[in-house]
Amino acid sequence: MRFSIITPNYNGEMFLEETIVSVLQQREHGIDLEYIVVDGESNDRSHSILDKYGSGIDQLIVERDNGPADAINKGLQTATGDIVAWLNADDVYYPKALNRVKEIFHADSSVAFAFGKCPIIDEKGSEIRDGITRFKEFFFPLNSRFTYQCINYISQPAMFFSRKALLQAGPLRTDMVAAWDYEFILRLWRQGAGVSILDHPISAFRWHEQSISGQNFGIQFKEEFDAAAADAGKFSPQTLIHAFVRWGIVGAYNGMRVMRNRKVAK
Repeated sequence: MRFSIITPNYNGEMFLEETIVSVLQQREHGIDLEYIVVDGESNDRSHSILDKYGSGIDQLIVERDNGPADAINKGLQTATGDIVAWLNADDVYYPKALNRVKEIFHADSSVAFAFGKCPIIDEKGSEIRDGITRFKEFFFPLNSRFTYQCINYISQPAMFFSRKALLQAGPLRTDMVAAWDYEFILRLWRQGAGVSILDHPISAFRWHEQSISGQNFGIQFKEEFDAAAADAGKFSPQTLIHAFVRWGIVGAYNGMRVMRNRKVAK
């Protein structure tokens, strides 16, 4: 069983090396891994980092793109693995993470995708916002397509899907700003089961002011709501619940932004 992992990058020198190392280390535990990096013609130190680890990168695509979704789609088109995922250039996998994912797909060939725990870390790698992480994990035992239409509790860096489900679901939407991963997972639900991995964390999501969610959380949650409404139906119970959840989460994020700004001002 082979994995294809895609890393999109554009001027990601700050965390890129840590991301690459976390992917390549998975091979040390017997994982058959195809690693694809798609770089949008970075003009920072990214290319020297990519050269340093060039022997471990199976495919390096360097060309302009129209954003991260477009870059990931380029990798998805060339991926040959049985299990596919993307890991952004500021996130990391934990040791032996792919071994645990492999067990899920090996045990049940009907699984369309699997996901696990994903702590949030800061620039220095320290865990932050653990309340948000615990809130998402609360829904793991309630995992279902219905639940996911109500609220996004799946962290993309810890999500993996079968190549068969990918071919059936189609590529990422490039007309969305921030929620193209949520919309894609909604389509994966139509292709088979989505299974939660309940043991140790699979990956870590790095939150910082320059990240997509850091800059565009208002747009992100609007796009998520629109995607849920399109998938479940405009007047479905799921859409009504999602509307309530959306405004609660946006309010919480705005509150956290105000607190951060006050700390900076001091």
